[in-house]
Amino acid sequence: MIKLKRDGIVRAFGLSLNRWEPENGLQALRTGLVDAVQVIYNVFDQSPEDQLFPVCRELNIGVIARVPLDEGGLGGKLTTETTFSKDDWRAGYFNPENLLATLDRVERLRTILPDSMSLPEMAIRFILSNPVVSTIIVGMRKPEHVARTWV
Repeated sequence: MIKLKRDGIVRAFGLSLNRWEPENGLQALRTGLVDAVQVIYNVFDQSPEDQLFPVCRELNIGVIARVPLDEGGLGGKLTTETTFSKDDWRAGYFNPENLLATLDRVERLRTILPDSMSLPEMAIRFILSNPVVSTIIVGMRKPEHVARTWV
């Protein structure tokens, strides 16, 4: 990586970190070769704040937050009747146990949600309120989601 950067072939290098163990990239970050990390970070998964974010802040490493809407859990559209086809990976993610737990967490969030704000907007604002986060990767399936103003 040092040679690739020195030769101008690579301008910046980043890592995508494991969902359940974001701290497993800390040793790599301390090499000085990593410019950015991509990590799952959202209202429901705040574990990167524990060990990863302090190191990123210390070393001035960019943070790309992915899965900001918890695979759709924070989209506000799931119900107890929600099902996914067997060939859709979300069928495994939102198995009956996880679906019910997600719906419970969403309902608790709705109790603090301002009337003027949607659940996805709250989820995105939460992430962007952390000064360590550089940007977010938000997956959107519908043109109207992309066109929405997120101010």
